[in-house]
Amino acid sequence: MKPLVTLPPALRHRRFAMLWLGMLISVAGSQMQLWSLFWHIRTLTDQPAAVSGIGAARVIPVVAFSLIAGVVADRFNRRKLLFLTQSILAGVAVCLSLLTWSGDIQLWHIYLLTAVQASAQAFDQPARQSLVPNLVPRADLANAFSVQSIAFDLGSIFGPMLSGLVIASLGLQAVYLINAISFGAVILALIFMGPVAQTGTPETNRERRAVSWTAIKEGVQYILHQPIILSSMLLDFWATFFSSANTLLPFVAIDILHVGEVEYGWLSAAQSIGAVLAALVISQRHGLRRQGSLLLGAVMLFGAATILFGVSRVFWLTMLALVLVGAADSVSTILRNTIRQIQTPDHLRGRMVSVNQIFFMGGPQLGEIESGLVAQAFGVPAAIISGGVGCILAAGWIGARWKQLRRYDGAEHASVPAPAS
Repeated sequence: MKPLVTLPPALRHRRFAMLWLGMLISVAGSQMQLWSLFWHIRTLTDQPAAVSGIGAARVIPVVAFSLIAGVVADRFNRRKLLFLTQSILAGVAVCLSLLTWSGDIQLWHIYLLTAVQASAQAFDQPARQSLVPNLVPRADLANAFSVQSIAFDLGSIFGPMLSGLVIASLGLQAVYLINAISFGAVILALIFMGPVAQTGTPETNRERRAVSWTAIKEGVQYILHQPIILSSMLLDFWATFFSSANTLLPFVAIDILHVGEVEYGWLSAAQSIGAVLAALVISQRHGLRRQGSLLLGAVMLFGAATILFGVSRVFWLTMLALVLVGAADSVSTILRNTIRQIQTPDHLRGRMVSVNQIFFMGGPQLGEIESGLVAQAFGVPAAIISGGVGCILAAGWIGARWKQLRRYDGAEHASVPAPAS
């Protein structure tokens, strides 16, 4: 009798499995820090507009460095680049812990350190995402992004849940210190992984390693001439711009639901509970079809669940709404990553991810600025509900404007030979 759940194919590749385990531990620590940071801001001020500062601190480095980071990920060794970025991220966590422990931390400290963290993440994301196709064959790529999503979502369940308990028992400084230690899991995985081959480019060695405007332009032009990739990026940007209300969750917990740190931890984990359930279902599937229409449907569900989140006034309904938000976002993320990576040659993957990074990170961070300002002017519920409506309208417009995306099946590249693993 065939078992209900089997080991996902991507995890049978040793190097990817090591990176996956390291990410699982690291993401748990990072999510502990992220949601604790939102709570920390609420303890320092009761003004919703304060969350706009976090959005600005995160989006400026993304816009400034993403295109350069993509070329760096294509021109230089992705594994070595991850060593550097993970070390910087650990250093930021240590600084937050020390400042909090000393009692001297202020909002501007949080904004500045968040900007440093976002700068490192701008280089980390293209290198990490582009490394995955070098670790698994093409046939297992969709599965790899599915189980990678599971690692992120599992970490995003346990991290926020633990954050509430750690804040209540040991304080915010302990959360930041635990996160700093968690980055060691990825660093160890990179050490034991050993060298990873990357596909070269046709230029000379000197040209290949140059970080130039020509190299950046090559990546941008490729995206502009790929309507399915471009439309999926625009879909990602507008959906996350309108529906980014995570930074308002402490205000919802304290001022609307009237709950404490532990309940806040559960609410923070709710999206990831839904996301990991959805990712587990997809990880057991081979050869998803009608990927374009499924992607658009997931984004519309994302918007509808956000509206439910905004209208809810009771804990259990808010929890359910956030679970639905996470499930829809997980399906959307897996499909977007698979479509883009399969349609992009290896020597351009870092630049593709870097352009995409402006969309998928710029959207939420600009959305945090927008939601904070709208919440300050019209109230927290109005900011969340209007964002959900905007998300649905954006998905409808993109589906009508780019019919290639709506009609995309997912089997178009199934016959392309897999790269060597």
